[in-house]
Amino acid sequence: MLPRTLAPQAPFPKTRLRRLRRTSWLRRLAAETRLDVDDLIQPVFIHEGRGRREPVAAMPGVDRLTVDLLVPYAERCLEAGIPALALFPLVPAERKSEGAEEAYNPDNLICRAMRALKRQLPELGLIGDVALDPYTTHGHDGLMREGVVLNDETLVVLQRQAVCLAEAGCDVVAPSDMMDGRVAAVREALDRAGFDQVVILAYAAKYASSFYGPFREAVGSKDALGGADKSTYQMAPANVEEALREVALDIAEGADIVMVKPGLPYLDVVRAVKEQFGFPTFVYQVSGEYAMIQAAGERGWLDAVAAMEECLLAFKRAGADAVLTYAALAVAERRRGRR
Repeated sequence: MLPRTLAPQAPFPKTRLRRLRRTSWLRRLAAETRLDVDDLIQPVFIHEGRGRREPVAAMPGVDRLTVDLLVPYAERCLEAGIPALALFPLVPAERKSEGAEEAYNPDNLICRAMRALKRQLPELGLIGDVALDPYTTHGHDGLMREGVVLNDETLVVLQRQAVCLAEAGCDVVAPSDMMDGRVAAVREALDRAGFDQVVILAYAAKYASSFYGPFREAVGSKDALGGADKSTYQMAPANVEEALREVALDIAEGADIVMVKPGLPYLDVVRAVKEQFGFPTFVYQVSGEYAMIQAAGERGWLDAVAAMEECLLAFKRAGADAVLTYAALAVAERRRGRR
């Protein structure tokens, strides 16, 4: 956004800014920012089994779905106008390991889900997370040795995971691990395997945030972490300039889209990224953000529907092109019902 100088305004009473707020139709015509269903991506948690819908306790209104239930849910999202789903697995404990081998098993839960969705709904966009935390026994996003998360060794596994996802029909791979050099490594592996059209959505500015707790419960990595944090590879919440360096590196390495995570506490980062780079920029309204709004709404402390849409509009106002939000389907169906 280019800097602008406000035009001179006549003083009150000739200028009355409330004139354009007087009616609903005037407010709509004068709106500077718009939130559309096309801007929304629905994250979905999946688990093993058949015919099982399991509520995520820390995320009111969010369920884990088995693959057979995922397909009709995805069809509902598509009918509501949502362009894409982002899939996250709950991996059974017996399939987790120190080396995260299940991450690149072509018959793992995520790959089976993606193949099922592509057979039934080929026009729906699919986003696959590239990180090892659901697959490791320790719950970290990379391989570990003697308590240290290994960078370069992890890149090799991330490459295999990304190619595995692409082979299953994934349209967009999303490296969320925050290892140095992972975008270049993933791009190289995808191109070498013939997947040069697969998009990379880089979690470019991912902060070591307190707002991820409900997500870690949903994918089963919370207990594995055992209270450990991820501050040796995720970003410090105090830093903005470092975020711009991370984004610049990811763009240079071949990212097609960059993302800021979390969302609401980092609107300044979203704005800085968009203004600095003018690059496709997404934001993730993470599990803790979603959960606190839903929980307050359940207690009658605020209007959860209105607060959720206000937050999504704030992401757009800050410069985000799209938002990953657990409220995507609910918001899309409400908006369709208003027409």
